[in-house]
Amino acid sequence: MAEPIVCTLSSGDLNARRAELLPGVVARAASREALASGYRFTFAAESETLNLIVRAIDAERQCCRFLDFRLTVSPSGGPLTLEVTGPEGTRQFLEGFLTSA
Repeated sequence: MAEPIVCTLSSGDLNARRAELLPGVVARAASREALASGYRFTFAAESETLNLIVRAIDAERQCCRFLDFRLTVSPSGGPLTLEVTGPEGTRQFLEGFLTSA
């Protein structure tokens, strides 16, 4: 059975933790590309950004269990790429989540 497309955080917790969740990470993205089932974000290859992405993935996987994360660290100082996808409706969920930030 697929996980439901919901965030289990209360609105107060969500607002308090927004900077360490996807909205905080996406604010650093150099580019955003819509995918059929989510988004691809590209970032400069900075250690601080990589650490922020990893912390956000860990937090998000606990409250938005339907999300699938793929992080690519390119060789030779190339960009960091984060794909956030999920079942049908995920892109729409992310659009609402990210624009409410």
